[in-house]
Amino acid sequence: MKLYTLAYKTQFTNAINLKNLDFEKIQLNKYPEFMEINWYEELPLAVTVCDKEGKIIYMNKKSAATFEKYGAEHLIGDNVLNCHPEPAKSMLAAMLINENTNSYTIEKNGIKKLIYQTPWYEEGNYMGYVELSFVIPMEMKHFKRNP
Repeated sequence: MKLYTLAYKTQFTNAINLKNLDFEKIQLNKYPEFMEINWYEELPLAVTVCDKEGKIIYMNKKSAATFEKYGAEHLIGDNVLNCHPEPAKSMLAAMLINENTNSYTIEKNGIKKLIYQTPWYEEGNYMGYVELSFVIPMEMKHFKRNP
């Protein structure tokens, strides 16, 4: 998985007006002066990534722990379609084709989680899906913001 960061093309001249900053994406492995930071590895949420055929290509530590009884990081290389029963399997197959986002909550063993599945892209090309899964409170505040 490639990791990108934002770096300044020009000197930072105005701390208040961020619109005047000229940002450029810099691929870290092309610029050794930037240290790769694996911030996503120890997030308190599961990050699972598959390619556009459904093959699992990445799991962070929380994802591996979440799916430990199914093989943890040994699931990398397996197809997500083989990890789900119907009707979830058919829904995931359609998502891989249609590139749509899916989100829902689940409750299991007294724990409520938000599941967010969305396509990921590299240079505008559809590459597969990312699933984020994290614990949320059973009762959650909701704020409606005025425009």
